[in-house]
Amino acid sequence: MSFSFSPGMGPRGAINQFGKEGKDGRFFDKKVILGMLQFVRPYGRRMAIAAVLMLFVTGFTLLIPYLIKIAIDDYIAVGNSDGLIWMALWLTLTYVGLYLSTMGQEYLLGWTSQRVLADVREKMMRHLQALSLSYHDRTIIGVTVSRVINDVSVINDLLTQGLLSLVGDLLVLVGIIAIMLTMSPKLALLTFAVLPLMMAATYLFSVNAKGAFRLTRRRVAELVGNLAENINGIRVIQAFAQESTVETQFEGVNAANREANVEAMRLSFIFLPTIEFLGVLATAVVLYWGGRFVAGEEVTLGVLVAFMAYVTRFFQPIQELSRIYTTMQSAMAGGEQVLKLLDTEPEVVVRDGAGEMPPIEGRVAFKDVSFRYGGEDSAEILHNINLEIAAGQTVALVGQTGAGKTTIANLIPRFYEVTSGAVCIDEIDVRSVTPTSLRQQFGLVPQDPFLFAGTIADNIRFGRSDAPLSDVIAAAKLANAHEFIMALPNGYETEILEGAVNVSVGQRQLLCIARASLVNPRILILDEATASIDTVTEVLIQKALDQLMQNRTAVVIAHRLSTIRNADVICVIDKGNIVEQGTHQELLAQDGFYRRLYEGQFMTENGV
Repeated sequence: MSFSFSPGMGPRGAINQFGKEGKDGRFFDKKVILGMLQFVRPYGRRMAIAAVLMLFVTGFTLLIPYLIKIAIDDYIAVGNSDGLIWMALWLTLTYVGLYLSTMGQEYLLGWTSQRVLADVREKMMRHLQALSLSYHDRTIIGVTVSRVINDVSVINDLLTQGLLSLVGDLLVLVGIIAIMLTMSPKLALLTFAVLPLMMAATYLFSVNAKGAFRLTRRRVAELVGNLAENINGIRVIQAFAQESTVETQFEGVNAANREANVEAMRLSFIFLPTIEFLGVLATAVVLYWGGRFVAGEEVTLGVLVAFMAYVTRFFQPIQELSRIYTTMQSAMAGGEQVLKLLDTEPEVVVRDGAGEMPPIEGRVAFKDVSFRYGGEDSAEILHNINLEIAAGQTVALVGQTGAGKTTIANLIPRFYEVTSGAVCIDEIDVRSVTPTSLRQQFGLVPQDPFLFAGTIADNIRFGRSDAPLSDVIAAAKLANAHEFIMALPNGYETEILEGAVNVSVGQRQLLCIARASLVNPRILILDEATASIDTVTEVLIQKALDQLMQNRTAVVIAHRLSTIRNADVICVIDKGNIVEQGTHQELLAQDGFYRRLYEGQFMTENGV
């Protein structure tokens, strides 16, 4: 059964299909934050402890300059060395408390961060597994990978560290303002004279940054998507000597990603030095006017020194807030896309009251089945299909490309949901049982054999992980795969390399047949299993398939003449309709669509 992605679905197309990203991003999106905070909730106790430690950090940060003021005014200025020793001790204890509180907070945040990161990715993986094949048909792999890796990472940084840092920085700012106003309202107001300039700079930065950070998430998804697509198609690229063309296309996508990130960085690198300059300007104001106030005895030297320390600390949280702003922008953009993915409802769902599929005999019935991919605006692929398949019968589906053969086969194990009508197995509507209990009694041998990373034995027992080696060997023998497996250096423990390059296409197909055999299915779906195989290997595969199909219901998307001749019933599909039905000889005798297809396609393809 072929589950390839839709033609023409490049990275840009997939992005748009997944969710078009505009430039109206918001600094704080309540829906995104609340949606993602659900992943932090299991670790609320540790986050609460981190929040308490954050309060200690804030308190110690605010206390240190004030203690310095007391040390200067009450002890240094009057020459009280004994009091100064005690003050130095208090300062030392305060710094130790700050160190321990900061260390504890960072440890808890880091611990929580890694677990939240893993939890989000695990949930996304489970959700991706639950999504219908239609979602994966229209979304390329690279885009999905970008969501799981890149977007989740930046969201995690915001949830576990950014938000708490944001609260802590705001508390420090409020505390500094309150203390400065208490110590010297006049000097405090002079210091705050730079705030309008800071607010203007922040506003200009936020206006220009709204779209920039959303664009960076989109561009990195396009980059990963393009890279995954090119790596997946490397054989075709080299076969057509299109390396330079692909490189040029990748350079364009890579340049777009670079430009988007450079623009976002440019905004940050303009904003941060601006804040630093305003901080220096505020320090100069404090130094000039504070010096005059000290000379006029309006404030003490300790107040001036404390003001200098508070001004420095005042602008540090603002600089940190600007960094959090950039993280927030990226997180809002990434969070939107992650939530879109998590909110995407599978088209095939477990309905209320759905039970377990009992052991099936293998009778299949299509009752007035119509089907279309997508919504009501999409074209209908199947039209009022009625088909009865007896238990143990082999039915071949034939027809031109795009006629609807694979779609019919996909509907039986409920990979897709029918638009109207019903598909029944043993008179049970497949929608009334859980998909898992249904599919556990199916076997699939696809046209493009897929092997996972791991050993040959692991791949054969993929559908039955607890199978003993003896059963694995028996399945391999049935599939005529045992001989070539034993010829490999490590036999059944031979590791499958990436892309299964260490076994031939025919050998992969034999392993897929062994995999299907091991689960002992009642219904088999064979999607042109010998379409891309040489004639010598075809004989092995056909013998294996003949053994596998014995006493089982088999639905075969036919490509080779031998498969058609051996079928109990042949259904001829044309433009989504069953136009003819019967045995090979019966259909030839009708001198209709099948005979023309047979003479024009099958006989030519098989050299007849």
